[in-house]
Amino acid sequence: MASPLAKIGIISIGDMGMGLAKLLIAHNFAVATNCSGRSSDTLERARGANVELLSSDEDLARVCAVILSVVPPRDAIQTAQRFADAAPRTSRPPANPLYFADLNAVAPSSAKKIGALFERTSVRFVDGCILGLPPTPKTSDSKNSNGDVSGEWNRPSIPTSGPHAISSIPGFGPALAAALNMRHVSEAIGAASGLKMCFASFSKGLTALATQAYTTAFKLGVLPELRTELAAVLPQHAALAERGVTHMPPKAYRWVGEMEEIAATLSEEGGFPPDSFLGAASVYRTVADDTVLGQEKIGKRKRGTTVEDVAAAMVEGMQTKRKKND
Repeated sequence: MASPLAKIGIISIGDMGMGLAKLLIAHNFAVATNCSGRSSDTLERARGANVELLSSDEDLARVCAVILSVVPPRDAIQTAQRFADAAPRTSRPPANPLYFADLNAVAPSSAKKIGALFERTSVRFVDGCILGLPPTPKTSDSKNSNGDVSGEWNRPSIPTSGPHAISSIPGFGPALAAALNMRHVSEAIGAASGLKMCFASFSKGLTALATQAYTTAFKLGVLPELRTELAAVLPQHAALAERGVTHMPPKAYRWVGEMEEIAATLSEEGGFPPDSFLGAASVYRTVADDTVLGQEKIGKRKRGTTVEDVAAAMVEGMQTKRKKND
């Protein structure tokens, strides 16, 4: 097997991070992560995917050419600060700067704050986002008809922006950008993050609305009729809404911060009141904090796999909270 093109650090190895790791390894990149504080399940999955486990951010910044930050929005700035602090201690030569790509669901204003953390370091900051589901191979062995291990993959789109592009990295940059399905959309920091916010306002905004509508219809005893009418009149909307609602529970805790970042984006950049997406944040906070749905894990689903059960769990949770508060 050929030597890896470069070593890429990923923080953290969750569902999306693991998908990116497997994609990169299939395309002849080595992948490493900071294993400190991670659960035993996460470490086992990382080892199974041949991800190198390192014990500190400093180690990761020293041996990796690029760091991909894929964390909940609430952790994005703190994660960037960790690497802004760690990078100067690695004694990297000026000719080999570390690239830090923030791929998190944050507002343009947050992306600019993150970029500012690296201004007095040698780290080259890349604003980015992920549009779509985690990468998965189209075939079980991820090989194409020619036996190429890279094969064909289902990949999200990863737009980036700012003064530095991943594809411009000498040597492996074009291959890394191609493997990750990256495209540089603007020289301005905040453009890629803003694109994510506008995109997610459609997809996750619809899921928040649908969760409220299905739950209310369930309480009114008309959920079957609502689903029938939607399927007849708005079949594409209905299919998107049902898929979104049933796939949402394990991710709800992450989406609270994302809705708040969308609210900030639409307010700061678009001039609109933030109320609608602060309301969406409240919906996902209820799912995560007040219902059994908040205990769901990807790959280990028990509740909320149907629209009816999502609605039932929402009603149960909200009624229990209301009784506690009375």
